[in-house]
Amino acid sequence: MSTAKVFKTLDEQINILKEKGLIINDEAYTKEVLLRENYFFIMGYRHVFLKKDASRKFIDGTTFDEVYSLFVFDRMFRNIIFKNILIVENNYKSIFSYILSKNYGFKEKNYLNPSNFDNDKEKTRQINDLLRKVKRQFRVNGKQHGATSHYMDNYGYIPLWIGVKVISFGLISEMFSILKEEDKFSIASVYKIEPEEMEDYLPILANYRNLCAHEDVTFDHFTQRMIPDTKYHSILNIQKIDGEYINGKNDIFALIIILKRLLTDVDFKMMMNEINYELDRLSGKLNSIKIDDVIEKMGFPSNYKDIMYLD
Repeated sequence: MSTAKVFKTLDEQINILKEKGLIINDEAYTKEVLLRENYFFIMGYRHVFLKKDASRKFIDGTTFDEVYSLFVFDRMFRNIIFKNILIVENNYKSIFSYILSKNYGFKEKNYLNPSNFDNDKEKTRQINDLLRKVKRQFRVNGKQHGATSHYMDNYGYIPLWIGVKVISFGLISEMFSILKEEDKFSIASVYKIEPEEMEDYLPILANYRNLCAHEDVTFDHFTQRMIPDTKYHSILNIQKIDGEYINGKNDIFALIIILKRLLTDVDFKMMMNEINYELDRLSGKLNSIKIDDVIEKMGFPSNYKDIMYLD
């Protein structure tokens, strides 16, 4: 049975870190950071700096400033990723609402009619469940949003292009799977990808959106879902082991590939430039490890920058 975790003062926290071999150059500053940022959250990055043995101690020469620098890098990286996922979310919601409103009407009784979705009998329960969740989010979230409450109060219905604002990305992403094939194609074709790719990408984006919103460790996160092989895996000559690519499948680079497919070229290049800037900043603050160690943890191949210039 694990030892119960008990409260530790800032001095005790620092002593624990010292015992594990971490160098504390400025105790007053370290206490301030630990109090403000939380020992537990900062130490969520210690694994990158630990010796590769059973000691669980830090690599010789590792400083608190290095660990905190990686923590700060991940915060900045997370913010970059998050804002670009939001761009995709808003684009997708706009396209989704346009296609369904155009094909089925702009009132809930029209666009939420179960007959407008996949007629596969095995999906009947899923369709009814998802539509029920949409109606619930309209009732609960709609009251807190000016436009939706305005339409309900004055017109008695919520147009889908307004309603998507209060539908969670997770829910509207899952709804893609219950659309009719022609509607899936209409949405995916805007991005110049296949519907099957869109169906693979959306749940992964929703996963990262939630991860970013809750400020969890992001830079070396792995998803349970894997994306299909793409031309970028081949063009970048990503290494294979046992016939499987070792990068860009369920790591952060897989997310980068997804965003490459769904963002405009301008937005994607801007995002990559911001990521490169933060990596360069972090590189200047590392001593016990190299920036390549961080990049490898992210699942980035050594030539990852080339993806910026590929079609």
